[in-house]
Amino acid sequence: MIDTTDHPATEHHLVHRTGWLRAAVLGANDGIISVSSLIVGVAAAPGATAGTIMLAGVAALVGGALSMAAGEYVSVSSQADTEAADLAREAAELARAPLAETRELAAIYAARGVEPDLARRVAEQMMAHDALGAHRRDELGLADDGGSKPAQAALFSALAFAAGAILPVLAALVPRGDVLYAVPATALLLLALLGALGARAGGAPLARAMVRVVVLGALAMGVTALIGTMTGGAI
Repeated sequence: MIDTTDHPATEHHLVHRTGWLRAAVLGANDGIISVSSLIVGVAAAPGATAGTIMLAGVAALVGGALSMAAGEYVSVSSQADTEAADLAREAAELARAPLAETRELAAIYAARGVEPDLARRVAEQMMAHDALGAHRRDELGLADDGGSKPAQAALFSALAFAAGAILPVLAALVPRGDVLYAVPATALLLLALLGALGARAGGAPLARAMVRVVVLGALAMGVTALIGTMTGGAI
């Protein structure tokens, strides 16, 4: 039966989560894999002590979190500078040639399928309401969320990395002979959980996301363990 009521159905989309979800998953995933791999590589080296293994894990956690924060801050700062420059240039164009900017906005709407006359009227109304905001969204493709926030992105990235790395470090507190079992098991379990949470939050298939991160994590730890075994005795 066709619904003929005037009330539109409520639609629940998940695309708005992609920004923070990507940052959280990337940071935690990096924390789990990189720190666990380093611990396993050191533990696989002949003669490695419990103190050496723990030192490597803590150093990897702190250094990795700070590295993620610095990288994210620089990256988002560059993005923010580019956005600010584009907005300043657009504001100057609006002040210099408002009619040309109105035609440009109308052409954008027409290219999206709006009839030319309607596109022109919509552009005129948008220009009268918030000219820079309209060009920000429709010409530059920037979101109306206040712009990029480097400090916030850096803090979030560091916390996500540390949250992913802390449990593998704690797992390395087991007796020396059990580290090569406890850390990989902890890491793979966390990766599977992270993959499931990320897929659930983004509305994606669970199994594929879980298998993907677990396989890649196991590969990373396997390679570092091999390197530790082959080179550790010679160092």
